[in-house]
Amino acid sequence: MYFEILVEDASGKLLLEHLVPKILGPKGKPNKYRIVNIQELKYRMMARMPRHLARTLPWDTILFQTLTIQLKAYGKSLPRKNGVVIIVVDLDYRDFKTFYNQLNALFSMGEPIPAGRVRLAVEEVEAWLLGDPKAIYRAYPFANEFVLKNYQQDSICGTWEWLADAIFRGGSERLTEIGYPQIGREKCQWADNIGQYMTVDANQSPSFQAFRDLLRQFIAPDSPGLSAQTLKSPF
Repeated sequence: MYFEILVEDASGKLLLEHLVPKILGPKGKPNKYRIVNIQELKYRMMARMPRHLARTLPWDTILFQTLTIQLKAYGKSLPRKNGVVIIVVDLDYRDFKTFYNQLNALFSMGEPIPAGRVRLAVEEVEAWLLGDPKAIYRAYPFANEFVLKNYQQDSICGTWEWLADAIFRGGSERLTEIGYPQIGREKCQWADNIGQYMTVDANQSPSFQAFRDLLRQFIAPDSPGLSAQTLKSPF
């Protein structure tokens, strides 16, 4: 199989660069894959827009336009028989069903559109990090145990802030005071530091499990323990 995996931002890309090889094996042996930062694609598209549009269009509008252009390009370049696109974005505070259906509809726009599926990180990709407390402790031995134990997996709770409260000196309050771009840098560092220690079969995040099982279903559709509905359902 050949996978194009589109993920929301730089921290998500760093995390998947650790996790995807643990699911699919080393690149090209036998599966080929590429992990693409959607945010970089978005900025390229915005650079071609009139400045007032680039500044005022909502994120979701730019997201859908970016993905539409990218999927049409993949429709011409990906191999028909064994090429697939996986879109991974954060749910944030959106309605799950509505957002999932809107993204999934992008694969029904007509030719040339490649085969593909959508997976949502609930609430955001830091939930996948929090799904593996052992990896967090290996990367951050002095992580706040009370905070980690009281996190409800895949809850809508301000997930990155929760992780910051566990591992960042001064917690989310201090990091929020510093603001961007430092928040983005810290998220990338967390993804890289924790991701290297993560165990894909032990992860407690349902939305990560859905992503993991989807990839496995594509490469081994008859494997025991994988639901026949995996390819059709976000969970």
